[in-house]
Amino acid sequence: MTATIQPAPVRRSVTVKAPPERAFQVFTAGIDRWWPASHHIGASPLKQSILEPAEGGRWYSICQDDSQCDIGKVLAWEPPGRLLLAWQITAQWGYDPNLITEIEVLFTAQDDGTTRVDLEHRHLERMGDTADTAYAQLSAPNGWGLILSLFAEAAGQGAKS
Repeated sequence: MTATIQPAPVRRSVTVKAPPERAFQVFTAGIDRWWPASHHIGASPLKQSILEPAEGGRWYSICQDDSQCDIGKVLAWEPPGRLLLAWQITAQWGYDPNLITEIEVLFTAQDDGTTRVDLEHRHLERMGDTADTAYAQLSAPNGWGLILSLFAEAAGQGAKS
């Protein structure tokens, strides 16, 4: 019997020029401001990204033809320090209601008034034979690294208080 090597979680971090409350708000309620339109699974172009603000809330997008595409759901809503999301997108970029990988986002205040945002996308092994492909896509430069950099830019705008 051969042991299966599980892919490591994808981990990315960014420091944003905002306090944790603002960083959390921009990441969640403001997701439509920074989520890249290119990172969308709908047949029609992306119109809006939505993350419902509560445990059990939907994470979905609305397409320009007004159709909706589920992405996942909110597993834990703990502002301003922690967000846990279910990602239900396969390595082939389709929604699977039976697949749940997790994205945990931690928002940690820093002494200089900024916030360190740590993202971990884990349980990729639940994707079976496509787990390595998913890891490669999500950890690529245009994966979570790009997404977090767009978030950081949005969170830092007008953050001075």
